[in-house]
Amino acid sequence: MLKKVAVSLVPLVMLLLYTGIACVIGYGIFMLINGVAELHRVISRVTQALLILSIYPTMRYLNISAKQLGFVPFKRFLKQMSGGMILGLCTLLPVLLLSYALDITIINETKAWTLEKVLVKLLVTFLLALLISLLEEPMFRGILISAYVKRIGVAATIFISSFYYAILHFIKARTSIPIEDAQLIDGFYLAIEAFQNLLKPEHLGALWALLMVGVFLAIMRARLQLSLAWCIGCHAAWVWQIKMAHQLVNVNPSSDLIYLVSPYDGVIGPMVAIWLSLVIAAYFIYEKVKV
Repeated sequence: MLKKVAVSLVPLVMLLLYTGIACVIGYGIFMLINGVAELHRVISRVTQALLILSIYPTMRYLNISAKQLGFVPFKRFLKQMSGGMILGLCTLLPVLLLSYALDITIINETKAWTLEKVLVKLLVTFLLALLISLLEEPMFRGILISAYVKRIGVAATIFISSFYYAILHFIKARTSIPIEDAQLIDGFYLAIEAFQNLLKPEHLGALWALLMVGVFLAIMRARLQLSLAWCIGCHAAWVWQIKMAHQLVNVNPSSDLIYLVSPYDGVIGPMVAIWLSLVIAAYFIYEKVKV
């Protein structure tokens, strides 16, 4: 048991290590660019870059092949990714439509849309969503699941990978530091602020939702043993819809059901969490009945 706990804490230790390194490197970059970007954003981007760059060395160290990671030949990858996108549309769009039907969100009338603007926005948000999923899925549904499933079991792997996926969305600092006042130690203060952000009560609804998102995707990989392409497609479709929702609708502040969406991004929250929890529960009930 203690060994499993220790193994489960390895990603946290690595995150803390990369964050510390990013504080030093980020400060240097911040000074080099003369404060054009906020210090906390520079540190965040450097941390993300270190995590992404660590994927291949980690694969080599753990002797995980691309196939074990969940990758498939290119043509199959595109076909399965398309299937994942359809799944993503089917599992999030009903929630977005229900949110609008219940008057939790309302049309953003401040923007004048033309067909050309809509098509450009659809394309840009899709490419951004695809990039995000291509960067995140090999880490959370690739490395973590491949490394853990034989060490701590499927159930624990699903929870651990989903937990790290969820909390990383909230490790963010907001404090602005002018370049003339910046010191190396400030990066570490910002890192502490970022981790403290996890404890804010207003983020609990979004944290629950993202945990369920992680569980849903982890089940696809660890239990259904689908390829990473399915996860990438599903993840991309979710992000795509969320980013488009940010453009098309606003949260209705006078809604009696506003608590069903989180102030984190105005889309995910308890409603998404409850919906995905029901979908996951239905899957397990189906598995039990089928047996």
